[in-house]
Amino acid sequence: MMRLWIRNPLGIVADNAGGGVVVDDSVIVELVASGGSPALPVEETFDASSHVVLPGLINTHHHFYQTLTRAHPAAIDRELFPWLTALYPLWARLTPEDLRLAVRVALTELLLSGCTTAADHHYLYPKGLENAVDIAVEEARALGIRATISRGSMNLSQKDGGLPPDTVVQDEDTILADSERVLGLFHDPAPGAMIQIALAPCSPFSVTPSLMEKSAELAARYDAPLHTHLAETRDEDAYCLQVYGKRPLDLLEETGWMRPKTWLAHGVHFSCEECERLGKAGVGVCHCPTSNGVLASGFCRTRELEAAGAPLGLGVDGSASNDGSNLMEELRHALLINRLRYESATAVTARDVIRWATQGSARCLGRSDIGAIAVGMQADLALYRLDELRFSGAHDPVAALVLCGAGRADRVMVAGRWRVVDGAVPGLDVAALRRAHGEAARRYA
Repeated sequence: MMRLWIRNPLGIVADNAGGGVVVDDSVIVELVASGGSPALPVEETFDASSHVVLPGLINTHHHFYQTLTRAHPAAIDRELFPWLTALYPLWARLTPEDLRLAVRVALTELLLSGCTTAADHHYLYPKGLENAVDIAVEEARALGIRATISRGSMNLSQKDGGLPPDTVVQDEDTILADSERVLGLFHDPAPGAMIQIALAPCSPFSVTPSLMEKSAELAARYDAPLHTHLAETRDEDAYCLQVYGKRPLDLLEETGWMRPKTWLAHGVHFSCEECERLGKAGVGVCHCPTSNGVLASGFCRTRELEAAGAPLGLGVDGSASNDGSNLMEELRHALLINRLRYESATAVTARDVIRWATQGSARCLGRSDIGAIAVGMQADLALYRLDELRFSGAHDPVAALVLCGAGRADRVMVAGRWRVVDGAVPGLDVAALRRAHGEAARRYA
């Protein structure tokens, strides 16, 4: 075990820590006041006087496999339902080898942007891709990033009145058996866990209520979180009213999902009354501003959700509707979109969106050990330099990261270990990864 003092940062998002933080093994053990020194000796010091230090960013919604179909001509300028139907046939061709490359690219992009915990939602299971969760876990472990890998699912295909084609869905028994398999293999509910598993039936238009109910029961047995898309588009509302005679949130409640450790992607079309219900139940919402903008889905009621007490986090969503995996960039988009939504320059601040991407995202995932720079928390940190031309003249170093558009971290620490050094992932040949991934992507043209 080694005590490291990250000393005298240019800026830091923590109270009374102008002198930096002390990390011992994987945990933050001391906050140092401005002008002060650690109470106990340290073995190593890192000079952070050129860095702004944030809690590691936490991405609460992504589809790693979609890095293979960014800016795809079949899907450009389409809204969600036609966008999905255009891409499903391409995604049905996914192979384990291509998925591995897609996951590696997504996780690398996230790390380089300052993300230390990533949640993936993989719900496509064409024949041969049965071990998709295993692949994502292996890649996360290799890169040293903390991850919540969601075992997604779809069992309602076009022949049953759903949206996805038959080639990418599984039956309920297969889904539940594999869900239990990956929970038993990989899910670690303990503080400091590097890998957790969530169960994530995809959406109201691709799964049955029975699968929703049984997934909720299984997750409860393993103390695992639940995740799904909900209230993303008007089309989804119309589908639920036509098929089930109720709104998406009523369906969620009837299937046993209205409880803590459930978090939802998007939440664009919740009413004010529904926001209150979510807050009362402790259900989180992952705000995906870039994807919502690309697909013209609408504005999430972020302020209403927070006022109601619902955990509110940030996510980049899939790399085919973003079309990237840069979580720091998502903060800026969140700021701008929400100021447009509420028509106020004070409605949402730079520090608000940082809080959403850290503390709020941690709450969405049901974690109290990450998301803040405080004694006893996991040592997950993102350090940014302000020496690019875009930052010249910036006076508030923390706000500058959002307002001036920081895109890349200089240093990233996960569980006390540097995973990004000098803007690069040690030991990773990015050029070779780019070539291999680009070659794989051409197979989905």
